[in-house]
Amino acid sequence: MLSALYAALLIAQQSSLPVVTVWSPRSAMHLWVARSERQRELGLMERTHLDPAQGMIFVFRGNGERYFWMKDTLMPLDMVFIERSGLVRAVLSRVPVLPPGVSDSEIPLEHARAEYVIELGAGEALRLGIVAGERLTIPALPK
Repeated sequence: MLSALYAALLIAQQSSLPVVTVWSPRSAMHLWVARSERQRELGLMERTHLDPAQGMIFVFRGNGERYFWMKDTLMPLDMVFIERSGLVRAVLSRVPVLPPGVSDSEIPLEHARAEYVIELGAGEALRLGIVAGERLTIPALPK
């Protein structure tokens, strides 16, 4: 009961974030903007569904090695690592959900160099034509 309440509150908090439209080669994506450390930490935790072309963009200061994990993430995701210019550095497809009971020290870290990271539902990057070397159009992001 308590975890269901936590999940509902977390999803409501995620849904209240500003949304931007980022253009891929084939389509537009509608992404919640995670800018603060806390917003990035929570990410898409507890979500069980994303609509097509829906996800989250994680905003960092400057290019750097960005590490992501799937802790408390309930659905497989695609992770897209992007430079400030919009150049896609890496696409990790269908990053799997972790089995129950995995300790924090056992959670694999996904990483690449980026200023932005986009998380989408599994298979969306391919469907939207997002591959390494492609360029995305990222608008000015809300503060």
